[in-house]
Amino acid sequence: MQGRTPCVLGFAPHSGWTVVVIVGGVPAAPRVLLRERVELVDAPPAGLKQPYHEIEGRPLPEARQRLALSEESANRLALGALRSLTQAVHVMGAEARAAGILASSGRVGATLEATLASHALIHTADGNHFRDALGHGCEALGLPVTRVTHKDLTARASVTLGKSPQALAATLATLGRGLGAPWGADQKAAALLAWLLL
Repeated sequence: MQGRTPCVLGFAPHSGWTVVVIVGGVPAAPRVLLRERVELVDAPPAGLKQPYHEIEGRPLPEARQRLALSEESANRLALGALRSLTQAVHVMGAEARAAGILASSGRVGATLEATLASHALIHTADGNHFRDALGHGCEALGLPVTRVTHKDLTARASVTLGKSPQALAATLATLGRGLGAPWGADQKAAALLAWLLL
């Protein structure tokens, strides 16, 4: 919509929850519109904080069924949170244009059986379970989603925004000033991702 400040949602997901920082304005002068922690887990049995850990060792049909329940729950909570977040920035006179999700650089199992056979793959799958829920929610609201790994974020932002890593860090520190705690690594990474996509 014309007249509204464009903004981007940046997500730093964990198992069962995510940090979201919404950055608006223009790349040369970004500002934080909103910073939240969003819960993505219902009460059990549907809400599983580490769904792949929970189904490890179970018969495959039962594992699939429990995983489907957990996916449905996480997708519903993510979509509900995204609706609330986009409405909140709308009230501020902004319009969400896109979203970024910090991606895992871990390997992904080709099948559920392969994933459950490897503890390392289970860890990655747990995180991706909630990243995917956020991705589905964004797509349902018409928000294009970009995934960037933690290890690539600073280099990519430095090239795109034309700033050194030190200048990026200084701007991120300034963006967090006045917001109060928390403004740690998760919030800064989510803000940098949103700024990069702005």
